[in-house]
Amino acid sequence: MAELEGLEFGKSDFVLLDEVNMEQFMENLKLRFEKGRIYTFIGEVVVSVNPYKKMDIYGKEVIEDYRGRELYENPPHLYAVADAAYKAMKRRAKDTCIVISGESGAGKTEASKYIMQYIAAITNPSQRAEVESVKNVLLKSNCVLEAFGNAKTNRNDNSSRFGKYMDINFNFNGDPTGGHINNYLLEKSRVVQQHEGERNFHSFYQLLRGGSDDLLKSLYLQRDPAVYTYTSQGASVTVASNNDSLCHKAVMAALKVIGFSADDINSIYKILGTILHLGNLQFTSDGEHVTLVGEDTVKQISELTSTEVENVRKALLYRTVATGGGEVIEKGHNEQEASYGKEAFAKALYERLFGWIVGHINAMIEVKDYNPALHGKNTVIGVLDIYGFEIFDNNSFEQFCINYCNEKLQQLFIELILRQEQDEYQREGITWQHIEYFNNQIIVDLVEQPHKGIISILDEACLTAGKVTDTVCLDSMNKKLGQHPHYTSRKLLPTDKTLEFNRDFRIRHYAGDVTYSVEGFLDKNKDPLFQDFKRLMYNSSDPVLKEMWPDGKMSITEVTKRPLTAATLFKNSIIALVDKLACKEPYYVRCIKPNEVKSPLMFDDARCQHQVAYLGLLENVRVRRAGFAYRQLYARFLQRYKMTCEYTWPNHLMSTDQEAVEAIVNQHGFEDDVAYGHTKLFVRTPRTLFTLEQERAALIPILVLFLQKVWRGALARMRCRKIRAIYTIMAHYKCYKVKAHFWEVERRFTNVRNMADYGKSVEWPVPPAALMQFHKITQHLYRRWWARQLIKNIPPSDMAEVRAKVAALAALCGERVDWGYSRAWERDYLANAKDSPLTSSNFVRITKELKNKDQYGQVLFSCFVRMLNWFNNTKDRALLITDKHIYRLEPKKHFKVQKRITLDSVVSVSVTSSTDQMVALHTASHDDILVHLQRGELNSNQDRVGELVGILTDHFTRVRNTALPVKVCSSGMQVQMSGKPKTITVETKPGQTIADFKKSRTGFTLFLPHQ
Repeated sequence: MAELEGLEFGKSDFVLLDEVNMEQFMENLKLRFEKGRIYTFIGEVVVSVNPYKKMDIYGKEVIEDYRGRELYENPPHLYAVADAAYKAMKRRAKDTCIVISGESGAGKTEASKYIMQYIAAITNPSQRAEVESVKNVLLKSNCVLEAFGNAKTNRNDNSSRFGKYMDINFNFNGDPTGGHINNYLLEKSRVVQQHEGERNFHSFYQLLRGGSDDLLKSLYLQRDPAVYTYTSQGASVTVASNNDSLCHKAVMAALKVIGFSADDINSIYKILGTILHLGNLQFTSDGEHVTLVGEDTVKQISELTSTEVENVRKALLYRTVATGGGEVIEKGHNEQEASYGKEAFAKALYERLFGWIVGHINAMIEVKDYNPALHGKNTVIGVLDIYGFEIFDNNSFEQFCINYCNEKLQQLFIELILRQEQDEYQREGITWQHIEYFNNQIIVDLVEQPHKGIISILDEACLTAGKVTDTVCLDSMNKKLGQHPHYTSRKLLPTDKTLEFNRDFRIRHYAGDVTYSVEGFLDKNKDPLFQDFKRLMYNSSDPVLKEMWPDGKMSITEVTKRPLTAATLFKNSIIALVDKLACKEPYYVRCIKPNEVKSPLMFDDARCQHQVAYLGLLENVRVRRAGFAYRQLYARFLQRYKMTCEYTWPNHLMSTDQEAVEAIVNQHGFEDDVAYGHTKLFVRTPRTLFTLEQERAALIPILVLFLQKVWRGALARMRCRKIRAIYTIMAHYKCYKVKAHFWEVERRFTNVRNMADYGKSVEWPVPPAALMQFHKITQHLYRRWWARQLIKNIPPSDMAEVRAKVAALAALCGERVDWGYSRAWERDYLANAKDSPLTSSNFVRITKELKNKDQYGQVLFSCFVRMLNWFNNTKDRALLITDKHIYRLEPKKHFKVQKRITLDSVVSVSVTSSTDQMVALHTASHDDILVHLQRGELNSNQDRVGELVGILTDHFTRVRNTALPVKVCSSGMQVQMSGKPKTITVETKPGQTIADFKKSRTGFTLFLPHQ
């Protein structure tokens, strides 16, 4: 029972129809076609209706949906049958085959291509190069065979004019290792003549419309198909689904992929060119002799076939005959014989070219170096794409052979279906009921029976000496087959005016009555070709042509066995094909053409009903439904319907699945409508199954909601467990990272006490995020320890200087590059005899007096400075800073005190970021002290700004317990002079000898000597 299709799409399996009759069958088929469901099952047979439009049901996602699934698990599809055949081949090591049948235009060729694509897509998952190569050749061979074997007919734009059976060989892994193609009954008469509205084979139009200019020039061809007799009929016929130019490029690429060499491809197109030129050859007669019209055409044919011009002319105009005495004579043709010989030659050229192409493909894809002991069992999937039953207005020898082929295949189809059903009943222990069906063996015997069949009568007529006509052959059939219930003619049934006297005979086939015209039967059966053409081609210097005509090797006087007729050859090949199919497990695709106008919307009931009848689809349904319409393994039946019974949901507690299935059946009261096999349940009527399906469909939404609830809970619990596990892992990992960090820090700093720099050069490991704050604290503690290690070696007398330098470092924040940290700080430079040798003694005396007077504790800093006075004039002065006051002294007047302010009035300090020595002491009274520190005799390049800043900030912090703000200015410095704001800038001036302040528009400028 296919999933995902509701009853609004009809029954997905014809076996489930309420009643098996033509009305219900057609109603279901039409409904599914109108709903876009082109595939329907009959058990394991797929019925396919040509949609005449592109359908999005063949992509990679669809392939994955059907890969490895059972037939009943998905809607009907070609992929379902292809997968079933592949599984049977791979799992049970059984050879299988897929038989695709239907009339022209029903979609057989497309179906075979989709089956090939599916098999290619699901095999070779490991992408082995040699397997991919085989797959590519198998797929590309379709393109080549379509070009040379398909044509546009009135019924189909891409009609296969030959039958094709392809064996694909697989290794024990289920990967394709090679293959073999058999072709049957190429319609070679199409080369020289086509019905109105039809075309010659695609290859001719693809060459003319898609070939390069150089290629056409080398073949002496023009691009217009209307120029050539054999293609002029189809030159104006448009094929909507094919672009000849693009197809030619695809064929050229495919030929190269398959393995045709450049010379092979060149020979192929030379033969096509030869055939086109042959069609344009004309003969004229003066009553006695026949001559050729157009000598240039003969020369071109000679060049293209690599033969002598004279030999070509002789083969076309004369026939070499050996007399009984061994003498060889040349007999000239009349005009009719010459034309007949030319057309026979053209048909034979194309037929042998097609056979050679198929043989070359087979050589490329044959299984090479196969050893069963090493490579395991070699299994096969066969794909048969062969012409369907044909009934035309004028049915000739080709239709006779095609319909005979379909009789054989229909016979095999019914026999295999019956055999499969009977075998299954016996395996399951179910009583088999005899099924009435039409056995078409009587029709097969009518055609192929030795000595009595139509083929034997045709062969006998062909072997009879003398002039035997088609009419004489018809009379012979009337005599021998007059009593056969499936044969008649106008002579046997004079009242039937639909039959022509001495021309028509009728066979009542399983698919319907077909009237054949006997005209041309004998010629087509003999399939004559003058030996001269065979020798001409064999003697060609083109190795490809020579290979195609091995029978041209024989001498004209050599006695040979009479060749088999076309009908006998075809009969033998079909019997061999049927024998080959009979030993495989068959799967069927039955193709139906919905209308004659290729419309995706029209469903012609009468046309489709006729096809359903001659395809034997109703017989198939009856055989499948004989006794029981549906059967399924207990486990699968239980899996699908267990929710409909309280004893089996969600899992049963019975000893076997069969008992559980019985519980389901008994609960619904279906025990009289089923039978129990050994492994399967057999259901008699579809109504039982639909009742179960309806109850299942009603329960599914409830179960889905329940399962969603349970699954969401399970997902939430799983998510919770995962989160808990994640947090546990994270906690342990954090702990590990913390410990690892501690271990690494310990390892790196173990020996720092013994290092010269106490570990200052040791690089700290990067901490985890959780230890970032701790890392900073650790670094801070280390730096304090490191500083302690350095400080403890410093004498107490130097501690004041160290504290001042540390304070300067913190205050300047690295904004001033050089601030004198590398030298000793003297503090009281005016009292230092080395720095101020002329004034130091006098200054020391004055400071003693001031100390006694002002009672300060110590001198913090003293230095000569350049500063502004009250009148904004610059003067050299001395600056003395004690722990209580700041003094401005006049050095020229024995360091007379000019101004004294308390140290507490200083609220901040400003310096610049450059190397100048300007310092501003900002006071609370808004009358700032602006000075430029002058260097003494100790060092003319000493920077004393950092020393002053460090001493003051250290004093304020340590003694006054307050911070002294320090501002480092990069441009202008802001000060207050007598309560007025001023801007102090610094410039370098050429020719300036000493640093000095000059008044500017916004304040003052400190000019520095140019260095």
